[in-house]
Amino acid sequence: MFSTIREQIDTIFREDPAAKSWVEVVLCYPGFHAILLHRLAHRLYRAGFFLGARVISQFSRWMTGIEIHPGATLGRRFFIDHGMGVVIGETAEVGDDVLIYQGVTLGGTGKEKGKRHPTIGDNVVIGTGAKVLGNIVIGHDSKIGAGSVVVSAVPPHSTVVGIPGRVVRRRGVEPEEKLEHCKLPDPEGDLIRGLTSRIEELETELKALRVEAERYSGR
Repeated sequence: MFSTIREQIDTIFREDPAAKSWVEVVLCYPGFHAILLHRLAHRLYRAGFFLGARVISQFSRWMTGIEIHPGATLGRRFFIDHGMGVVIGETAEVGDDVLIYQGVTLGGTGKEKGKRHPTIGDNVVIGTGAKVLGNIVIGHDSKIGAGSVVVSAVPPHSTVVGIPGRVVRRRGVEPEEKLEHCKLPDPEGDLIRGLTSRIEELETELKALRVEAERYSGR
């Protein structure tokens, strides 16, 4: 248990430059509290003590603003940064070294039974407010952009943005650096900028044609 706590603290220091001391982490990081309480609730859940597990998860939700069903499986060195509004469903599976931000939902798409929540691979980053829904797999070393809604599987080493989420970039073997929200691809923006540029070109050509037509008509 103590090794798990130490590993979690080390993970926070690695991922969050704002962390100043282990005392601050233990007292002031809701993601830290939510993950440790979940690991306790998950053990009870697997042992068949469902009510006790749900009571612990509900207390964690009240204290941290993070809702993790005790049936969800979380990997090692999982980190929830800030955390308010995070929801992780019962059959969700999260790999090792995963980082998610506030407002993320790992949810279902309806009232189906069985495996109905996402499986998240290792080294995945999920940006603020993203929704990953349904029994889909997010491949390892992938990045989900802030505000994206992902409802279909994502290959490894991918960057996904948009509603619905689309793969806009893939890497080969080596993963990219951590997600930088200000540097995400913007395919819709690129399209709009391209159309605007083309319209300006056509307007310039039309203006030149008008000038030419007026010149000929004045003769």
